[in-house]
Amino acid sequence: MRTFLLGIVLMVALSVSGVYAQDAVPNRIDILRPDAPALAHHGSHAIGVRTVELVHADQVDVLNTVASGENVMYDRSLTVEVWYPSEVEAGTPPTPYTNVSTRDVTLTTTLIGRAVRDAQPKREGTPYPLIIISHGYPGNRFLLAHLAENLATKGYVVASIDHTDSIYTDQGAFGSTLLNRSLDQLFVLNSLAEMSASSSDSFLAGLADTNTVGMIGYSMGGYGVVNVIGGGYTEASVGYSWGTPNGLLAQRQAGNPDYEASLDGRIKAAIAIGPWGMESGFWDAEGLKGIRTPILFMAGSLDNVSGYANGTRAIYEASVNADRYLLTFESASHNAAAPYPVPHELVTTGSESYSHYMDPVWDTVRMNNIAQHFATAFFGVYLQEDETLGEYLNVTEYAFDGVYDVDAEGNPTDAHTYWAGFPNWSGFGLRLEHALPASE
Repeated sequence: MRTFLLGIVLMVALSVSGVYAQDAVPNRIDILRPDAPALAHHGSHAIGVRTVELVHADQVDVLNTVASGENVMYDRSLTVEVWYPSEVEAGTPPTPYTNVSTRDVTLTTTLIGRAVRDAQPKREGTPYPLIIISHGYPGNRFLLAHLAENLATKGYVVASIDHTDSIYTDQGAFGSTLLNRSLDQLFVLNSLAEMSASSSDSFLAGLADTNTVGMIGYSMGGYGVVNVIGGGYTEASVGYSWGTPNGLLAQRQAGNPDYEASLDGRIKAAIAIGPWGMESGFWDAEGLKGIRTPILFMAGSLDNVSGYANGTRAIYEASVNADRYLLTFESASHNAAAPYPVPHELVTTGSESYSHYMDPVWDTVRMNNIAQHFATAFFGVYLQEDETLGEYLNVTEYAFDGVYDVDAEGNPTDAHTYWAGFPNWSGFGLRLEHALPASE
C-alpha cells in the first residue's frame, strides 16, 4: 500500500513539475513552463553532442592510499559529454540519451532533449566560449543536461564531467571527491584546450575558445569551482582525519604559493549552485579573499546539505574581492535549480530515490527555467560581453517588491520595476543580491 501511495503522489508531482499539455513525453529536459522567464527560452543554434574519454595520468589513488603510507598512483579515467552548436537539417529528430544511470543504481533512464548525437559542428561564429559543468556527490554528467543543452543553443561549447569515484554507479570514498574535484575541472579544461587547438584533428579543433571559460558546479561540483577560482582550503581541512590522507589537500590550500600560481586566468566567470564545504570548515574569510573571478551563487534558503546562512551565503559574503551575485530560492532545499526533473522510471517503480531530484516546495522545471535564465544573462555579460543582458541582473533585490506595470501593448511603463524578463507574479520567492569587489 505504501509503495502504491508513493507512486500516486509522485505521478501528481510529475504532472505539476514538468509534463504539460504540449510536453507529454516523459523525461524531457528541455521543458519550458508557460511562466518561464525570457532568457530561459532556447537560442537559435541547433546542437550536437559527443562523448569524450580522457585519462589523467599519474594521479594519487585516494581509494588505495593508506594514511601515513606511500601514495599509490594511477591513471584516472574521466568521461565527458560535450554539447556544441551544430549543422543539423531542419526536422532531424534529437537523439535520446539512453541507459543513463540514476540515483537508484538499479534503474536507468532515457532522457529526451534537443541535441543530435555526433552532428557536424557549426563553424560559423567560432570559436565559442567554453563552459565546464561539474555534478554533485553522487551524480553524473547528465544531471545538469537541461542547462548544458540550453547554453549550447546560445553559442557555447559545454562540457560536463563524470567524476570518477563520485558517480551513481561508482561512489567511492569521499576523500577522492575532496581531492579530485578541482583537479578534474582543471584537467578537463587543459585537455579540451589541446583538442581545440587549430592543429588538432579533434572535432573541437577551432570550435571552443578555451581562453574564455565559464565554470558551473553543483554541490561538490561547486566546492571544486570555489577552489578553482581562488578559494583556497583551510589548514584545518587539510588535516581532517575523515578527509584526504597524507595532507593531499595542501596543494590547494590558501597561502600555498603553488596553489596561487595555479589560478587560471582563462576562467572568466563561474556559477556555484549550493556549493558544499563552508559549514565543514573548508574555507574561512581569509581564504575566500582569493576569489576575484565574477561568480553567481544559487542556493535554497533551507539548503539541508551545504547550508545557507553558514554555507552558500557565507561564501558569497566573504568573497569580498569578487564581482558576485547570490540568487536565493526562498524555502528551497539543496536540490534548488540544478537537477533535471525526477525520471519517469523512478516514478513508475515507486523508488524512494525520487527525492534526489525534487524539492518539497518548488517545482523543478520552474527552478530549471530560472537557472537557465540567469545563467544566460550572467555568462552573456561575462563571457560573450553582451552588456545588454545586464538589465536581467540589475533588478530589485526581492522580486516580490517589484511593481508590474505595463501599457495596453504590454510595454513597461516608468512605474515598472518588476524583474526584467519575468511575467507578472512569476518571480515570487526569489531574491537576487549583487556586491562589487571591495576595492570598487
